[in-house]
Amino acid sequence: MTKSQTAARLGIANQPSSRDLQALRHLCTTILEPVRVQFRVPILPSSGYRCLPLNAAIGGAPSSQHCQGAAVDFEIAGVSHLDLAHWIEANLVFDQLILEYPQPEDVNAGWLHVSCLECGNRRQSLTKTQNGIFSGFPAF
Repeated sequence: MTKSQTAARLGIANQPSSRDLQALRHLCTTILEPVRVQFRVPILPSSGYRCLPLNAAIGGAPSSQHCQGAAVDFEIAGVSHLDLAHWIEANLVFDQLILEYPQPEDVNAGWLHVSCLECGNRRQSLTKTQNGIFSGFPAF
């Protein structure tokens, strides 16, 4: 959840604070572990915690919840991102659930972004495409 090829390449120390680690633990126990148990396959996170310099280096939003250890981008092998998004939406507590760059002809295109706070979760379900961000998920 803290490993980053970009950070290693640029010499950025991507070290979370104790508060960020607490948020990461909450995210893992509230989101990732239930997903792993449900689908019985390993989680493939592509981005977890990002320190501010790393977030800036990859062009992340300045207010990204990744910078507080509260968000993860991931996939799981053998499960479409849309099916995974629907399962999380129906079964878990989350702040934002974003299906990013899905393609109807390729169930493996894109990834899923999920954030989870210890309190005050908004339960926003969104889809992000080249054309913008939309409420809900596509019907394909």
